Amino acid sequence: MQEKENLTPEKENVYDESQIQVLEGLEEPPAAVYLTSPDYLGNTADISGISAIYKGGACTYSNDIKEKILGVSSETLREFGAVSEQTASEMACGIRRAFDSDIGIGITGIAGPSSDNTLKPVGLIYVAISFGSKTIVKELRNCFSESIRTNNRLSAVETALKLLGDI
Repeated sequence: MQEKENLTPEKENVYDESQIQVLEGLEEPPAAVYLTSPDYLGNTADISGISAIYKGGACTYSNDIKEKILGVSSETLREFGAVSEQTASEMACGIRRAFDSDIGIGITGIAGPSSDNTLKPVGLIYVAISFGSKTIVKELRNCFSESIRTNNRLSAVETALKLLGDI
């Protein structure tokens, strides 16, 4: 299931009280993985007592690490690439297994300002959340003109938090 959305981050620290309450209200703390930067992980470190509501995460830039740590299949990476709905989905499921968690978040994308060696545009980001027997993937196609990398990364984290709040 894929949804498309464009978001504009409203603040540098994306956690607010309502989002912290979402995390605190979960029966099982999430494990998260974030490919393009450790923003999700870094923002969680700003919260006192975070270990009670968040298990941990992994920053997996290379395809080799995605395969070894998260179990993303080499066929998925070859066929669809690192920045794809399929890879984000496998990342979310893989982090759940790696951390023995009920919830996993996978984020992969091209934060910019330059693209990778594919034809995929800067601002293309996939955010996946895996829980129960479901995995939901949202596609972002951001077109920021200033602070491109920062804004793309923050919009991905905001999307992950919104997905958490929806489950």
